[in-house]
Amino acid sequence: MDYKVHIDPGKEDCYFQYVNPGATFYVSFQVLRGGDGMAGFAVRHPNGQILHPYQWRPNAEYQEQQSVGGYYSVCIDNQFSRFAAKLVNIYITVIRYDKWDQYTKEVEELDLSVGNFTESIKTVERNINEMRQYQHNSRGRETRDYNILVDNNSYVLKWSIAQILVITCTTVVQVYFVRNLFNVKNSRPRI
Repeated sequence: MDYKVHIDPGKEDCYFQYVNPGATFYVSFQVLRGGDGMAGFAVRHPNGQILHPYQWRPNAEYQEQQSVGGYYSVCIDNQFSRFAAKLVNIYITVIRYDKWDQYTKEVEELDLSVGNFTESIKTVERNINEMRQYQHNSRGRETRDYNILVDNNSYVLKWSIAQILVITCTTVVQVYFVRNLFNVKNSRPRI
């Protein structure tokens, strides 16, 4: 699952994911936009124990190979930011390798010898999941870089327009005073 979440300033949002016993649990987050580009990230065990403590970072990830099962809590904290909301990308995946063993048993019941085939499929599955995680991180970095680029462009554009207006106003005022300097009023000389 891949989410883009808006977190208001001074708030903390928690999301819960059920993980089957023995499954591999992977979660990562990345701040895409807002403030200093950092937020807190924590993962809690179903019994309430903090597995990954809060750290103020632009991105982080957590992986547990053999889960005991239950509802894991993934929390994103924006409490240190008083004014800036954050756009955060969260990627959560639960992989159940025990299903492969069940599949192998079903195949063996059919009296087929496909041990190497099953191991190859397991390896391919693991590699695919690793690549998906890498692609998720790459997409997040690309989105974050794009948002920084857009923000910088907006900043430069606003200041350029402000400078153009100041230069134009200064020019108009200078022309006005120079014209008034050479402006001769018709008046009669005193005798």
